[in-house]
Amino acid sequence: MVWLKCSGIAVALLALAGVVLVALGDARWDAATEVLRARLEATHSAPRPTHYASSELQGLPAPVQRYLRLALTEGQPIVAAAELVHSGSFNLSEDGERWWPFSSRQRVLTQRPGFLWDGRVALLPGLTIRVHDAYIAGEGRLHPALWGLLTLLELRDSDELARDELMRWLAEAAWYPTALLPSQGVRWEPLDEHSARATLRDGAIELTLNFAFGADGMIASVHSPARGRTLSGKRVPTPWEGRWWGVQQRGGMRIPLSGEVAWLTPEGRKPYWRGTITSIAYDFAR
Repeated sequence: MVWLKCSGIAVALLALAGVVLVALGDARWDAATEVLRARLEATHSAPRPTHYASSELQGLPAPVQRYLRLALTEGQPIVAAAELVHSGSFNLSEDGERWWPFSSRQRVLTQRPGFLWDGRVALLPGLTIRVHDAYIAGEGRLHPALWGLLTLLELRDSDELARDELMRWLAEAAWYPTALLPSQGVRWEPLDEHSARATLRDGAIELTLNFAFGADGMIASVHSPARGRTLSGKRVPTPWEGRWWGVQQRGGMRIPLSGEVAWLTPEGRKPYWRGTITSIAYDFAR
């Protein structure tokens, strides 16, 4: 009986220690998130012009013109920022299939381009990985940490990572489509009747992405021949693709609410992120 009583006390103490550990990790992580968010907001500048005019579509590739006329409304305000909430699943295996549920919040600025993704991947009850994925002031950052306390990987401040994170911002511009207008800094070149190449420059970084448009005229996928894939802690350039679907009206614009992102490896297509926007709110230029 004494042994059982001692065992019960030990279990209770371990449970209490776990609760304290989780609370400490969340508090520390949330504080770090606020620091990064403040850095992001400090880069903000007002988009110009403040409203969309279809006249600026003249000369763009035909599929891009069709898409922007479908996605946007004449005279609508330009998106200055967006606040997104996601849910979905994340494949944490480098060479297999280990999908775990995640939830996240993301803040995006359109001028200067930047974002902060704050994710929570649930491995088991009480066992979570917190993730910061960001592009702020021309710098990239990727930092997953167990309970927000024990760093699993930390990548930051390299030219390659900055380019990869800006590429993510451009690929996700389907969620804030006024950012794809020429007036907002994107240059378009035709590829064929259903695709076009977008080029974006931010400071010293310049990159291109191929956009493919579906039969409905909306963005169906984006593709890059080389984006940095993290393998054993190193970034390996790998063909990369994002696919979008589930178009609905949000903030006066037509955007996809669901998507999947994958590496295109010699062994085949390897999806690693599947998600859905559960909430999105916009700040518009004035």
